[in-house]
Amino acid sequence: MASSSDSVSAVRGFVPPQNEDERRLMHRVEELCRVADAREIPRYTGFLSDREQSLAQAACHRAGFSSMRFWGGYDQAERKVLCLEPPQAWREEPLACLQLKAMALSGEKAPGHRDYLGSILGLGLDRVCVGDLVQDPEDAAVFYAVVLADKQAFIAAELTSAGRCPVQVTCCDDLPERIAQGVQRATREATVPSLRVDAVLAAMMHTSRTRAAEYIAAGRVEINHLPLRSSHETVFAQDIFTVRGVGRYRLTGIGGRSRKDRVFISFFQY
Repeated sequence: MASSSDSVSAVRGFVPPQNEDERRLMHRVEELCRVADAREIPRYTGFLSDREQSLAQAACHRAGFSSMRFWGGYDQAERKVLCLEPPQAWREEPLACLQLKAMALSGEKAPGHRDYLGSILGLGLDRVCVGDLVQDPEDAAVFYAVVLADKQAFIAAELTSAGRCPVQVTCCDDLPERIAQGVQRATREATVPSLRVDAVLAAMMHTSRTRAAEYIAAGRVEINHLPLRSSHETVFAQDIFTVRGVGRYRLTGIGGRSRKDRVFISFFQY
């Protein structure tokens, strides 16, 4: 049987900006590159999704600016800030961390990722101010949030609850080592008749291709944060599937074929 170690290296190529928001993002990054280069000062964006990171990197290349990196507080972070740091510039730390501890009342369910994110955004902050929210693997009542450094004190002072649960917020210098090492996600394997998106999505969701196609037709599926318009599209390694109301999946590897001419894939669910 093939495994993820047999996976091919082919990944989806760069997809140009698809709407005005994406074009505006690239233009803004190019402007930041020009400022950083001309004044030799560091410039930083807010937190970007993986799709936005791809666009930002392309904008840096177009601007001819190479002194850049993405940072989300730990190596495996999903949402990251673009750091434009000329060689002679003094580097700043754009990120800070918060410990969010649920003071659960008797019979109340401890808040989860959506509860914390909703409560933080409910303070009047934009999504770009908040990076990853990660549950402590050693204490289910504790989450850690990576935020923009200039928003840390405000969130710590104003966030008092998540959902209906009181929350204790503590400022942290860094994420604990067990969090910084990243979340260990269980990789699963399956075989599919082809690399059509409906076939792969059906395998990930443990459902039929007909049901997967219905999700796509209803506009509930995105690949790499872009709406999926057809069940016939081909998928690539490292594609991220977002199914509204169900969850998110990453296709981590595409392997060889079985004796029945089915394709081996590996994936995990966020």
